[in-house]
Amino acid sequence: MRRPGHWSWVAAGWLLPAGAAQAHLVSSGLGPFYDGALHLLLSPGALLGLLALALLAGLRGPRAGRLAVIALPTAWLLGGLVGLGLAPVPDLTWLGVAAFLVLGLLLAADAKLPPIAIAALACAYGGLHGLLDGMALTAIGAGTSPLLGIVLAVLVIALLGAAAVVPLRVLWARIAVRVAGSWVAAVGLLMLGWLARGTG
Repeated sequence: MRRPGHWSWVAAGWLLPAGAAQAHLVSSGLGPFYDGALHLLLSPGALLGLLALALLAGLRGPRAGRLAVIALPTAWLLGGLVGLGLAPVPDLTWLGVAAFLVLGLLLAADAKLPPIAIAALACAYGGLHGLLDGMALTAIGAGTSPLLGIVLAVLVIALLGAAAVVPLRVLWARIAVRVAGSWVAAVGLLMLGWLARGTG
């Protein structure tokens, strides 16, 4: 007896009914808090910039790492609370993409920024994405629980990212981190090109 071929599985996939699409908040079935955390993990624009900033802070040493880990979730939460009180604005996806493109370039260049500058970048990036998330949550009628899930995910990712890089002293390992920054920047350029083509 012959087993079903590759095309049989493709055809079966096309025949299956599709579920409802969620534009801004993925429903995990675990509640709004976990839906918020999952939203961050499935938002490449916000996630890539967050990773780039955490890695950059780790390259700059323990003090910069600690400041970034404190500033990022705090600014994200404050920006989100402000965003929850605002009416949705036109799509600002390009601004988020430009932000993580800049962070990718800084990481790739191993920019020698002082810890206070890293903290300022963390506040700006966290505040921007918190504001965007808050307005998106307002648009779908969600409350603060998803925002708290997003902020906790930001804290965990920033903490793990910075902590993984701070102890690196070997040159090749630090270069590998910088290569990751170049990939983040490349993805940012690609996404900006797509956005420009879509609006052109």
